[in-house]
Amino acid sequence: MATEKELLKKFLDPLKVCKRYKPKFGQGNKEEGVSLPQFLDLYGADPFYAWCGLNSELMYAAHKAAGGMTSVYRQIGKGCENLFREVIIDSTGYSDRNSAAWSYKTKTSAGKDKTLSLDGRLQFEDITNAAVKARVNDWVAEYCGILGAEMPAHGAVFEVRQGYKSKDSKRQNGDIDNIAVAWAQGYMPVFAIFSGQIDGDLVLRYRNSRGGILVGRTDGGSTVSLFGFCKDVLGFDLADFFKRNSPTIQKEVHETLEALLNA
Repeated sequence: MATEKELLKKFLDPLKVCKRYKPKFGQGNKEEGVSLPQFLDLYGADPFYAWCGLNSELMYAAHKAAGGMTSVYRQIGKGCENLFREVIIDSTGYSDRNSAAWSYKTKTSAGKDKTLSLDGRLQFEDITNAAVKARVNDWVAEYCGILGAEMPAHGAVFEVRQGYKSKDSKRQNGDIDNIAVAWAQGYMPVFAIFSGQIDGDLVLRYRNSRGGILVGRTDGGSTVSLFGFCKDVLGFDLADFFKRNSPTIQKEVHETLEALLNA
């Protein structure tokens, strides 16, 4: 099983990418981004931008902060995925880590194969921890009753996100597709949202599509709260994990934000 230090590393490692973030300013797909001196040269050589005074360190800092905030949310989301998958592996006693992964192939508009994957899986037959297996079966059965769905053959699959404030229709349609495919392949689909930031209309739409939703709240039972689910079903107190490690996480986030807000 992973130690506390290893679990924290799983969560924080993606965030370190943000400290190296540099805006690209339309300069192709340069992975390294544009540095401050390069930006000043680029905008200084543009007569209009130079006349307007946009070739300044403050303008660069503004671009860096704007893109960097998106990167912070994205990388925290990746940390949530890593941590949640590790909790599943440890709690279930999976002998094969691949049991915690689920993916399927679909076709693009060009007719090519595309692989889509979700972030975690509870596979009934692969769970070796007898107590957890019994609780998972009971929990899935209870949630199916809430959704008005039949018990799936194989288990549950999870899409993990740090929050879901967007109402992007393309993302919603993709999520609805994932829900349909998961049920077709014998899994109950569940969205595991670490924060409480999700629009009520989305919760309603996904549940009406027979998709489960767990959100990051400290009240509510295991069919409502992600923290309640992890504690009562998986036997891992996720809320307590974050409380214990909050000073370390806050320090890392603070240093990241300082790096992003500094030209």
